Amino acid sequence: MTWLTSFRDSIGAPNHKSSPIVWYEDTNVYLGGCDAFLDWCRKFVAVGGDEDTKSMISDGVHPNVPHGFDYDLVVVGGGSGGLACSKEAKLLGAKVAVLDFVKPSPLGSKWGLGGTCVNVGCIPKKLMHNAALLGEATHDLESYGWQQKPSNGFTWGDFKDRVQDYIKGLNFGYKVQLREQGVTYLNMLGKFIDRNHLECTDAKGKVQVISSARFVIAVGGRPTPLAIPGGELAISSDDLFSLKTPPGRTCVVGAGYVALECAGFINAMNQKNGSPSVVVLCRSMCLRGFDRDVVGNVQKFMMQSGIEIIEGVTPVSIEKTGSGSLLVKYSNGSQGEFDTVLGAVGRTADTAKLGLDALGIPVNSSNLKLTCENEQTTVPNIYAIGDVVDKTPELTPVAILAGRLLAQRLYGNGSVLMNYKSIATAVFTPLEIGTVGLTEEEAIATYGESNIESYVSTFSPLEWQIVNEKNDRSCYAKIITLKTEDDKVIGLHIASPNAGEIIQGFAVSFKKGIKYTDLMNTVGIHPTIAEEFTVMNVTKSSGLSTEKKGCWG
Repeated sequence: MTWLTSFRDSIGAPNHKSSPIVWYEDTNVYLGGCDAFLDWCRKFVAVGGDEDTKSMISDGVHPNVPHGFDYDLVVVGGGSGGLACSKEAKLLGAKVAVLDFVKPSPLGSKWGLGGTCVNVGCIPKKLMHNAALLGEATHDLESYGWQQKPSNGFTWGDFKDRVQDYIKGLNFGYKVQLREQGVTYLNMLGKFIDRNHLECTDAKGKVQVISSARFVIAVGGRPTPLAIPGGELAISSDDLFSLKTPPGRTCVVGAGYVALECAGFINAMNQKNGSPSVVVLCRSMCLRGFDRDVVGNVQKFMMQSGIEIIEGVTPVSIEKTGSGSLLVKYSNGSQGEFDTVLGAVGRTADTAKLGLDALGIPVNSSNLKLTCENEQTTVPNIYAIGDVVDKTPELTPVAILAGRLLAQRLYGNGSVLMNYKSIATAVFTPLEIGTVGLTEEEAIATYGESNIESYVSTFSPLEWQIVNEKNDRSCYAKIITLKTEDDKVIGLHIASPNAGEIIQGFAVSFKKGIKYTDLMNTVGIHPTIAEEFTVMNVTKSSGLSTEKKGCWG
């Protein structure tokens, strides 16, 4: 300690009181004590190498220096990311407020605190998806020895009410959490006056101005409306989950994950009600950005389930007929008559009325999203997280982690930046998709076709083997490896029941840099679907059949 006391001033660590003390000898730069040194070592030897610890641009806010504003941080938007960021910042000692005001959809749908995921996204969608799976499973009962099948069909109203009641409970719970944790909740619409002041308007039109040292924009996005004659007659996912009557015959416009997920569960419910199926109008390709082989398998499955997918076609107009139905005219000259038209052609960031132009914060002209560097906008004390940020995945867990990490950097001496690469995700189509890493198309574009190898399998789960109605159905899995790096796995994809649950587990090992041999040397759990990733040995380039016969191929 005597030596340390005499030496620590020279390396810029006058308050250091414990051992070890670590610095770079060649530059005399102080690294830290035991905790800092261990943290540095973990990052230095990390297998994944994904986390970044670069510093952000100074926003002019300094700890322990009074700033004179009402709040240390105001979060504009009470969705998953905004709530996570605000609560984390409060736990780290900041004075925080959250603004959340839901503007009704064009058809008048509105909801409570919690954002898209809770109210009109992930939560109701997964419950609807599960309801559809239960209905589909009734077709398998007799194959499994059950002599009676439900015959009364699906009761939309009762189930919709149960879903909405559950969501309202979540809305209330979020308000309680904010109150208990000391975060101020303002049910108001915000608009920037300048970089430190926000004009807030409540439902009655009452206006007040609040000030803050920092702001986080977390307003998310809203469905992009159909820009065609009669487009106002279509509903969006903002309206679907609270419809008083079942959607019935439905035309789904769009072929992204929202479109196909909704088409899947509506189709299942329609079949139970004896109604016609669902028509999907796909402008170019289904699920752009996902592995094409996997998508092809899912698309085939959906069509086998009774969903009509028309590719290369868009709606030209929507007209209301004398009977109250909706006549949709297609770009190929055909037309169809429906009870509901669901527009699912993408989402636009809800930034138009935030006053960002007055601050000089640019937005993408196509989707009004913000360009950020490490969640920081061009105005250093104004940040953004979640779906409002351009070129980041529109996923709830992404917004949550980005919000927490940002709060830790702003108020907890954190240094880890959000890594938007290699994020696992699932699509809850009738046959689910689980995916992490590069698609085969992306891998070829990045490394060259000669440098990658794809292991593939087309298989039928044991659960389907004794069900006659599923003799023509199949699942699909793919492992993409980089030959130049000892067959490192750079992509994992599966289309199967419970694909989301499967890929979540593999995503951890993927992040740590697994090799193909690691998967093959893992003893699988038999008989499960996830086991497929431990026994795949047929390469796509071999030209051999990828179809498995029985348990072992």
